[in-house]
Amino acid sequence: MASTYDTCEGRLDPSQESLADTWKMLECIADTSDEKQRMTDLGVNQFYLIFAASLVFFMQAGFAMLCAGSVRIKNVQNTMLKNLLDACGASLGFYTIGYAFAFGGDEYGGATTFIGTSNFFLMDVHNYAFWLFQFAFAATAATIVAGTLAERCQMTAYLFYSTFLTGFVYPVIVHSIWSENGFLSAYQKEPLWGTGMIDLAGSGVVHFTGGLTALIATWILGPRTGRFYDRRGRKLDKPKPFPGHSVALQVLGAFILWFGWYGFNAGSIMSITEKNNGKIAALAAVNTTLSAASGCVAALFTNLIIKERRTGEATFNLIRAYNGCLAGLVSITAGCSVLEPWAAIVTGFTAGLLYLGVSSLLVRMRLDDAVDAIPVHMTNGMWGLISVGLLASTDRLQASYGRSEHPGWFYSWGQGSGDATLLGAQLCGILFIGGWVTVIMTPFFLWLNYLGWFRADSLEEVVGLDISYHGQSFGETGNDETLSSEYIDAYHRRKDEMTRRRSSRNRDTNGSTDDQKHSQTDSYTDEYPSGTVDRVVPSSEP
Repeated sequence: MASTYDTCEGRLDPSQESLADTWKMLECIADTSDEKQRMTDLGVNQFYLIFAASLVFFMQAGFAMLCAGSVRIKNVQNTMLKNLLDACGASLGFYTIGYAFAFGGDEYGGATTFIGTSNFFLMDVHNYAFWLFQFAFAATAATIVAGTLAERCQMTAYLFYSTFLTGFVYPVIVHSIWSENGFLSAYQKEPLWGTGMIDLAGSGVVHFTGGLTALIATWILGPRTGRFYDRRGRKLDKPKPFPGHSVALQVLGAFILWFGWYGFNAGSIMSITEKNNGKIAALAAVNTTLSAASGCVAALFTNLIIKERRTGEATFNLIRAYNGCLAGLVSITAGCSVLEPWAAIVTGFTAGLLYLGVSSLLVRMRLDDAVDAIPVHMTNGMWGLISVGLLASTDRLQASYGRSEHPGWFYSWGQGSGDATLLGAQLCGILFIGGWVTVIMTPFFLWLNYLGWFRADSLEEVVGLDISYHGQSFGETGNDETLSSEYIDAYHRRKDEMTRRRSSRNRDTNGSTDDQKHSQTDSYTDEYPSGTVDRVVPSSEP
């Protein structure tokens, strides 16, 4: 029985203790019990966050499958390696400086800052589960661009881009919106206009950032050879379709992404043991499901109606369906904890319609997006933020953020106040993200393009990046004439000649004059001009 009387210093003898000693002993037992409960809660929350991070990271497999199925067989290896490099570049960039810029020096109630200033290389960081969760988000933002630039982007440029985005550009956005000291953060002690920008899981922070980056990169890189222009640069009357080689992989990728999105949204609650957090996480999961479903239905049947009116033939387009589903998932990511289920359906349905419209607009503008990442992520990242400003529920805001003075505009309009404060904060967030990404990423991609590091060589693109960068292409080539032995032999002849010339220049460097060096370079450039296929494809090409 004496063992039940343990204190912090040792055991008391029940036969000799006074009333005061008994009271101290009971206090100590209560404190010990509270400490054990606190440690248990901490462990449960850490596991919850690690599990959610694992689901989010598994989305990398979804993106890889989706991109691999959306490209031609001659580019599958290259596309999947770029998805792998996203994860690798993001982990190193976020470890060295990204996390520090995003959350370094966070202090509740502290001064507003533009960027974090401490915790580089995870120094003095103890919540490793939180780092893992945030790294998975950073990797997701980077990998959005992979499919957009498929089949024409150099490997080196892609590794530079993913590291730069996750190490600097993305963390500044995270700090401004998710840290306790960001000027737009809803987690500040005194948030902007009493509400701050609400983006629970990253419609803006992750998806708008990645989608806008993809748009800028696509504009600078240009379309795939033969997509909108022939090999002599003449505009085609109709864009040439480049169908992906495996619809099965595309749909598998879409399902993996949907599955991982439950960790993305419900995991962003961050803890599960605090009051009402379990209920909030469950609501986030339900809203995620409803928005995905309604987005799919909207895109599928709207496309069917449009197709029937234009051609007289009603067809169910699988690609439109799963992209509508992804559009719904992106749009609900910001407000999954503050929208009612009916509002999640409205948000997802609208997202499916927006996806269709912007996807068609990109084709008319001759912007080549191999996987429709721009309409899915950029457009519906913005819509997700706006939907919060319109549809956020008073009760849900109170439960999730502890304040409800500024609900969505539709709610406040129904209450007679017409308060658009939250909508204004959301629009400020869109302007900030759009401005920051544009100002930083545009010169970055222009710099890569100027150095010749961005776009793959014209003949490399024609024969496929798998052969050009990885030595071989797997699978059946189907009717793709560019993978015929004639084209591949032309590529290898050119590659051998380039190697021979490079070796010759290296041998002659010590004895040649500057004029001789320039003469050699000019001759090399004239024979293999950049940006054209005309002089390097087989002579038998029509």
